[in-house]
Amino acid sequence: MARDGMSREEYEEYQKQLVEEKMERDAEFATKKAERACLRSCLRDKYRIPKSEQDEIMIQQAGDDIDVPEEMVKMVDGEAPEEEEKQTILEQMQNIQNMDMDQIKEKAQATLVEMKSKAEEKCTVM
Repeated sequence: MARDGMSREEYEEYQKQLVEEKMERDAEFATKKAERACLRSCLRDKYRIPKSEQDEIMIQQAGDDIDVPEEMVKMVDGEAPEEEEKQTILEQMQNIQNMDMDQIKEKAQATLVEMKSKAEEKCTVM
């Protein structure tokens, strides 16, 4: 009994390979799900959010093979470098007071003139 030009032995071997590949993919997917569940669990601990039974079940099913990437652990622990330091309102107010309003007006006017000239170049109606 041949299928698609394969002998029976070849077909059985092909089916066996498909089953093995599916098992590998399923195992990899389960590991990824468990890693995500572990990360969510860490975040819940950090922010004192109630735990999820579903995440706990996924972690238990995966066993001790869960490795959350170090970058993620650092993010959860707060050790990751901040993008920018947030300024307080008082610091922002001082920056506003120190601004040169004439310079800002000139910049805005120049930008407006530049935008208008570009629009005129592109639009025949203007």
